[in-house]
Order: sequence, then structure tokens, then C-alpha cells
Amino acid sequence: MKVTVVGAGAVGASCAEYIAMKDFASEVVLLDIKEGFAEGKAMDLMQTASLNGFDTTITGTTNDYSKTANSDIVVITSGIPRKPGMTREELIGINAGIVKTVSQNLLEHSPNTIVIVVSNPMDTMTYLVHKTTGLPKNRIIGMGGALDSARFKYRLAEALGAPISDVDGMVIGGHSDKGMVPLINHAARNSVKVSEFLSPERMQQVVEDTKVGGATLTKLLGTSAWYAPGAAVSGLVQAIAMDLKKIYPCSALLEGEYGLNDLCIGVPVVLGRNGLEKIVEIELSEAEQAKMVESAEGVKKTNGLLNT
Repeated sequence: MKVTVVGAGAVGASCAEYIAMKDFASEVVLLDIKEGFAEGKAMDLMQTASLNGFDTTITGTTNDYSKTANSDIVVITSGIPRKPGMTREELIGINAGIVKTVSQNLLEHSPNTIVIVVSNPMDTMTYLVHKTTGLPKNRIIGMGGALDSARFKYRLAEALGAPISDVDGMVIGGHSDKGMVPLINHAARNSVKVSEFLSPERMQQVVEDTKVGGATLTKLLGTSAWYAPGAAVSGLVQAIAMDLKKIYPCSALLEGEYGLNDLCIGVPVVLGRNGLEKIVEIELSEAEQAKMVESAEGVKKTNGLLNT
């Protein structure tokens, strides 16, 4: 099993580290445009192998896509953060160009690969990969919902005073502060609905804290988070590589599911060796469906800024 991660920054390196530590891949390739950067990250990570007990080989390369050939799964983390004075249109234009070029280069060397998109705005970049590569929908997956759901479970465990292994919850919708739809009424502690333990006010606070999870960390760190995004990606990669048939919320191309069409947005999916093997349609309340439609409108508005 060979996995390529494009972008050797904090998120990309964390992806490589967690994938290697789970020890299910034979090889992880880190690729970056900065001379020597991916090579250095790979060497540093390989020097942890004996300490962390993994046999995965991690190699780095500077923009040489031939080293990524025959990858089973590729992860795209590359792109730039929004800078002061930069418009949303400018950010999307720059990142769209990067993601489009990266995906084309990857597919030239690994035409049968499965693509996981992490670059932001994630739902729009996932949609771009669909529109520009022509790959079947099962082979393009956006990471966002898996990360948002992990943050949701963290906040639920915090509110419940419970071990996080006792908690289950899911976030669907767009991967943005306004677009997330944390399914609080479906959340449970060891199969008991959280409404049995928490007041409506506390439940709503959990929802709001989840929705600003990324912004909260950016404010504290001065940059985007990397540990949880890396772990989320590694979970998706492992589910695909080991054919686990696990359900994760991921950004998927919808063609009528949830009453939505022609966009990528977070919904529960089954992940296995063929990538996205099934979109799971769960029953939503009227309020949840309305929020999902509102989220979809926001995603489509952002998609409209693409010049594919």
C-alpha cells in the first residue's frame, strides 16, 4: 500500500506521521515545492520509526511526481491560507490553480488512485477535482466532516464529563463555521441520547463551540491546527487501505441524496477499498434539513467563484 501526501507543511507532515504510526502502509511519499523541505520532514519522521515501532518507509521529494507513481491513495493538503488584504475570490483562485495542477500531476502517474482533498475551501476544492479530472465519484473524497465530527465529540465529552470513547456524534454539511450542521439530537453517550444528560442550553453551546472549532484554534495558535486534521486524514486512509467499511462524514458529490445536486458537501459515507462505497442517507428533522439546504447554498455560492 503506497500513499502520497502533497504538501509537507504541518498538516501534511502530521498526515504522514499518523499514517506511518498506524503501520498499515508500506510506503508514504511526502511531496512539496520547497526545495529539501519534504526530504527533511521525511528524514525526521523516519528517525522516529525505531522509537514509535513502525516499519512504513517515508520518503520526501521536491516536486518530482514520478516518485508518487502507483500510489493507491493520494492526499492533497497544498494551498495557501488567506492573508491580510486578500479577497475570498483571490484565495479561491490561487488554491484552485494549485489543486487543479496537483491533481492532474498525481493522476498522470497514478491513474487508478483514490484522492482525499484537505485543501481549503475544502468542499469547493473537492468539487473542483470532480469537475477537472473526470474521476468516478467514489474516488474523490473531502476530509472535512471527519475532522468536524472529532471536534464535536471532544466538545460533547467535555460537556458530559465523560470519556470520549463513550461519546458518539456526527457533523454534516459544509466545512465552514456557518455551514456545519452538528447533529446534536442524534448524539449519544453509550447509546443514550445526550439530551438525557444535558440541558437544551448546554447542548446548543456544544453546537456553537463545534462550529467555531477551527477559528478557536487559529486564534490560540496564530495558525491553522494540524494534529486533528492529520489524524482525521489518517483515519480515512486506513479505512480505505484496510477495507474497513467504516462510516465517516466526508465531502461527497451528491446527485439527489438529501435532496441536493451538483455539489460536494459533508454526509455520512461508507469507506472501503473502492473509496467512497456508499452514501448513507439518514433521516433528518425539518430543522436539520433546512440547515443542510442553507449550508448547501453557501457551498454553491463559493463554488460559483471557481473558474474551472
